[in-house]
Amino acid sequence: MSILSILAAFGGGAFGAAVGGLPAFIMTGVVAIVGTAIALGTGVDVITGNVAFGPFFGPHVAFAGGVAAAAYAARKNNTLAGGNLGGGDVAVASPQGITNGSDILYSLNGTGDWSVLAVGGLFGILGLLINFLYSSVLSLPTDTVAMTVATCGLISRFAIGKSGLTGKYEGSEPRQHFAKGKELVYNIMIGLVVGLAVCYTGAILHEEVGISMEVLQGSYPAFVFAISAITLIFAQTGFTSPTTHHISITAGYAYVWSGSLVIGIITAIVASLLGDFFVKNVNSNVDSHVDPPACTICILSFIIFMAFK
Repeated sequence: MSILSILAAFGGGAFGAAVGGLPAFIMTGVVAIVGTAIALGTGVDVITGNVAFGPFFGPHVAFAGGVAAAAYAARKNNTLAGGNLGGGDVAVASPQGITNGSDILYSLNGTGDWSVLAVGGLFGILGLLINFLYSSVLSLPTDTVAMTVATCGLISRFAIGKSGLTGKYEGSEPRQHFAKGKELVYNIMIGLVVGLAVCYTGAILHEEVGISMEVLQGSYPAFVFAISAITLIFAQTGFTSPTTHHISITAGYAYVWSGSLVIGIITAIVASLLGDFFVKNVNSNVDSHVDPPACTICILSFIIFMAFK
C-alpha cells in the first residue's frame, strides 16, 4: 500500500462516478480480458492484477465509487444535463434528476457536480483500503475484491441510502424471495449453459492446448469473468441480456481448483440461483445498489477455496 495507490484509487473511484458504475465495470472487463489472455498465453501477468483489478479499474475501486456516487447523487437529487437513459429495466434517471440511487447505468458526469465525483473518489480509496485489509492483513480465503464490492455497497446503503438492507416493499402481493416455476427453471438453465461453456473450455485449454493447471488457476477464472463483464455492454445499451459474471468466475474457480467438470457446473447453477436470491432480497425496492453478483462470488469462492485450494 503506497500513497500512489491511494491517489490512483481516488482517481479510479471518481472515474467510476463520472462514467457510471456499470460502464466502469465493463471497462474492467475490457482490460481484464487483455491481461488474462496474455497471461494464459505466456504465463506472465502484469496487467490483470495491476490495472484491471488494481487501483484504477478494479471493481472495488471504480465500480464501488460509481455505486456510492449514484446513491449520493440521488439523495441530493441533482438535475442531470443529459436526456433519458437509453433503456434497461433499471432505467430510473431522467432529465429532472436521479430518482433512485440504485441506477448504476447513468454516467454521473451529467450532474455537473464536483461533489458527486468526490464521493466516488473517496469510496475508491475506501475500497482499496478494505480490499487491502481483507487480502493482505487478514488473508481471507475468498475473492476479496468481490467481498469488498459487497462491503462498499452495504456501507453506501446504510450511510447514504434510506431503504435499509432488504428495501421497502410496497406491493399488494406477498414479496417473492425465491424464484419459482418458469423463472426457477430458466435460472437453472442459465447456470447450466454458462457452467458447461466455462468448464469445458477450461478443460480444452488444459488437455488439448496444454496450458498447465497452475496457469489456469492464476488467470482462467478472471478471463471468463472478463468475457461476462464485457457482455454487460448489451444491458448498458438497453437489451435484456443476462448478468453472468458471478456464474462464470465461480464455475472457473470450482473447475481449476477441484479439477472436476461436474463440480464446476454444479457451482454455476448454484451461483445463478444465489445471484437471483440476492437480487430479490437485497437489491429490489431499494435506493442504492448492493451488488448481487459480488455477494454471490464472495460466498461461493469462500466455499471453493476452503474445500479445494
